[in-house]
Amino acid sequence: MANSSNQWQFGTPRFGNAAVIGFLLVQCLDGIFTYLGVSMWGPGIEANPLVSSAVAVAGLGVGLAGTKLVAAGFGILLHLRGVHGLVALLTAVYVALAIVPWTAVFLLSSR
Repeated sequence: MANSSNQWQFGTPRFGNAAVIGFLLVQCLDGIFTYLGVSMWGPGIEANPLVSSAVAVAGLGVGLAGTKLVAAGFGILLHLRGVHGLVALLTAVYVALAIVPWTAVFLLSSR
């Protein structure tokens, strides 16, 4: 029987799977937050110029879905290439630079 503590070590399949699932969940959450934020306050609230450009060209639903699908596709590609540490790092960056700011905006606007 394998040591269960080794299953979560960096570079193991379980770590890689957790990293890519976390990445995909964060992408979904960022998409939801972005959709709500842009719907409530307009496109000027979106700080990412790639997302803003896609939304300006294709509309909120299609532009946002397109950018999130591209991001998810690249995350999956990195996972399939075995670059799990980078996927985990990108997940943490998205949480810090997208999820936390959106959460702050929503919480502060409800006061």
